[in-house]
Amino acid sequence: MARAKKNSAKTGRRHPLATAALLAVGLLVTGAAYAGFSQTAATAEVDLTSPEVIEAGQKLFAANCATCHGMNAEGTENDGPTLIGVGAASVHFQVGTGRMPLAFTGPQGMVKPVQFTEEQTLQMAAYVASLAPGPGLPETQYLQGEGDVARGGELFRINCAMCHNVAGAGGALTQGKWAPSLSGVEATHIYNAMVTGPQNMPVFSDANITPEQKSDIITYLKYIDEKPSIGGFSLGSLGPVAEGLFIWVIGLGAVVALTVWVTSKSN
Repeated sequence: MARAKKNSAKTGRRHPLATAALLAVGLLVTGAAYAGFSQTAATAEVDLTSPEVIEAGQKLFAANCATCHGMNAEGTENDGPTLIGVGAASVHFQVGTGRMPLAFTGPQGMVKPVQFTEEQTLQMAAYVASLAPGPGLPETQYLQGEGDVARGGELFRINCAMCHNVAGAGGALTQGKWAPSLSGVEATHIYNAMVTGPQNMPVFSDANITPEQKSDIITYLKYIDEKPSIGGFSLGSLGPVAEGLFIWVIGLGAVVALTVWVTSKSN
C-alpha cells in the first residue's frame, strides 16, 4: 500500500523544466500579441481632413514645433523656414524619420530616434496640410515593392545614383552635407522624400517621375536591400574607394609583413 502511494506520487510529480517551458510559452504568446497590437496601431489610418485630427495636430505643433517655425507655421527669421505649402508628405518624412525636431543646428538634419507616434505624426501632418495645398501622402499601391526592378534600377541610376551611390549606400556632398544611405528606409519615407525634396535633394514631382516610376525605384531599393552579396563582402557597397582602401591597408600590409618575415629569416 505504501509502495503504491509512493509510485502514484512519483508519477504525478512535475518535471523540473515544466515551469521554464510554461514561462517561455507565456512570453512568446505575450510578445506576439504585443507585436500584433503595435503593428496595428502603427498602420492605423488617420483621416487627415478630420477637424478633430487637425486640432490635435495644431496642439502638438504649438507645443513642439512653433518655437522654430512660428505659431502659425509662418517660419521665423533665423530658426526655421515656413511650413505653409510643404504638405503632409514633408511633415511625415521629417518627423517620421526623427530628423525633426532638430537636436542641434548643423548642415542638415540627422536621423534620430522618432519622438512621436505614427498617429501623432499624422496629426501634425494633417494640421500643416490644412494651411495650404502641398504634396500629400502616397497611395498604398505605390509602396508595396511590386514594381519593375529593372526599370527602377535604370531610373535610380539616372536620377539618384550621383549622390546616393548606385547601391543606395549614400555619399559625401559639399559643405559638410551628405546623401544618406537608403538601406532599410521605409517605402513611405522614400516616396515622401522624392516628392518633397528634403534638404539637398531635388524635388521629383509626378511630372518628372510618375507615381508608377517612383514605385519602380522603391522596388529596386528593396531588391538590393534583400539580395545577397554574391561576390563576397560588400565593403559597404561604396565601390572603388572602399575596395582600393582595402587593398592598400590589407594587401600592402600583408606584403610588408611578408617582407619583414623573410628578412628576419635570412638574418
